[in-house]
Amino acid sequence: MLPHTLKSRLATPTVGAVRNLNLHEYQSMELMKSFGIAVPAGHVATTAADAEHAFTSKLAGGEKKDVVIKAQVLSGGRGLGTFKNGFKGGVHMVTRAGEAAEFAESMLGQELVTKQAPNGIICEKVYLMERVYMRREMYLSILMDRESDGPLMVASPFGGTSIEDVAASNPDAIFTSPISLNDGITEEQMTLMAVNLGLDVGTPAHGKAKTLMKNLYQMFVACDCTQLELNPIAETPEGEVVVCDAKVNFDDNAEYRQSDIFAKRDRTQEDPREVEASKYDLNYIGLDGNIGCMVNGAGLAMSTMDIIQLKGGAPANFLDVGGGANEEQVQKAFELLNSDPKVQCILVNIFGGIMRCDVIASGIIAAAKNIGMKKPIVIRLQGTNVDEAKKLIEGCGFRMILAEDLEDAASKAVGVAEIAKQADELHLGVKFEGFGL
Repeated sequence: MLPHTLKSRLATPTVGAVRNLNLHEYQSMELMKSFGIAVPAGHVATTAADAEHAFTSKLAGGEKKDVVIKAQVLSGGRGLGTFKNGFKGGVHMVTRAGEAAEFAESMLGQELVTKQAPNGIICEKVYLMERVYMRREMYLSILMDRESDGPLMVASPFGGTSIEDVAASNPDAIFTSPISLNDGITEEQMTLMAVNLGLDVGTPAHGKAKTLMKNLYQMFVACDCTQLELNPIAETPEGEVVVCDAKVNFDDNAEYRQSDIFAKRDRTQEDPREVEASKYDLNYIGLDGNIGCMVNGAGLAMSTMDIIQLKGGAPANFLDVGGGANEEQVQKAFELLNSDPKVQCILVNIFGGIMRCDVIASGIIAAAKNIGMKKPIVIRLQGTNVDEAKKLIEGCGFRMILAEDLEDAASKAVGVAEIAKQADELHLGVKFEGFGL
């Protein structure tokens, strides 16, 4: 049976780039190697000359072995991607002198467009890795699973392809084994899961697969991982078991004790708006709509986005200011929304429990004065100090649209955004009087 966590990953679409630590492939390989996990020899390069030197001198290239060169961007589907300069593919085989430099020249400094990154991501590094000749490809992962209240090991003898596709077409080929946090991974578990990978007991590959699982779990615990996904694992003709590609996720709450790992974060690969929001402890995710949202509480934010869509609109972002936001954070939130060219209306939905409505109102007014708000604002406030908040808004000199409930607020925001959208499309230059200074 497919584990609950894996089913959730398959069923839940991603709405944007979540602000979690995501390492480049070469960084993940280096980390795994430090835990005794077998990985192919590799070298990262930032210039075409360095890539060529790695192929001819640092790796067993040339006539000895083929080498794979991979664009280092934080996106899946690199092999099928296309660079904006027209060069196709972020993964290529290097078989002769000169090719590494040619491929690197076409990749470095260019933006790679993939299904996961339709706007493109800049490639500043390439990773050259010795090609592994595979007798078979397998899949192995350890991830935190809510259903089993702890780590869960997932294995399949069919690796090298999307595990979601395997789960859909052949669910009996997915094997799972919960791991006790108290006892750790056991000899019996490793023996059985190595067999489930298709490796016979007593063979060198079976023993090395068990060693891989043991080291993998040690890394999972020591590095505060939430997921370690190896796809594929290769069994070579010589009986070696080698990790050829990996995806590693970490618990953001453990950053204080994993400073060396989190220092590897490449913020150039992230949405700059999300990076800026994180500096102010704002939870921001960019979306594709035209209604900017500022809400306190993740659940309320999701509900707000849902009702916007039910009313025929589209949210431009997820933005949770949290329960203890101050005026500076509120102003920064408005700066992010006001500077987004896609946003044509801003909907503020605050339920004042821990968060006081008058603090939000003061932040809105300060933002309007300091940054010159140019977008219409629809506000729904309920809870602590709501009357004081409404008085502040009514007397601030700015005309903002107050709504009594969320449904009314969403209807008004969708209506205003539609007017602004049609005006832009017709180049009418409509101005919303009273919303600016």
